[in-house]
Amino acid sequence: MRRAISGGSATATVAAAPPAAASPGGAEPEPLRTEFPFELPRGYVDGSGTVHRHGVMRLATARDELVPLRDDRVRENAAYLSVVLISRVITRLGTVEDVHPGVVEDLFASDLAFLQDFYRRINAEGHTRASVTCPACQESFAVDLAGGAGGRLGES
Repeated sequence: MRRAISGGSATATVAAAPPAAASPGGAEPEPLRTEFPFELPRGYVDGSGTVHRHGVMRLATARDELVPLRDDRVRENAAYLSVVLISRVITRLGTVEDVHPGVVEDLFASDLAFLQDFYRRINAEGHTRASVTCPACQESFAVDLAGGAGGRLGES
């Protein structure tokens, strides 16, 4: 089953997990989100001068984190690991069909930093939700940390 997920200013279609057993409270469990839309602060400029800002990043697999370790560029320069890793998990960047390490190398530094942070947030501890408490009324609620990640740096 696939469904549309809206986040920030972009929408992505994500694969939903197969139906799971209802939780003890009777509520249906939330389907697993595997893809997350984002908007780059500056944007990738391709060879023709077109700026691509909207994209989709999927959750990383163990293979995504292991394969770059065999890459000669990573062996020579450990900092290149994030370039190879980010290129593996971006499934769409504007109209660019093949996001490879060369594309990631050509990103502005602020865009690469944004994507590194976004990667950490969506892959951390298996979810992007955090429990928070309102300082004014003391009510507890959950916040989706990836939900606002489509905005510009510094915005929530």
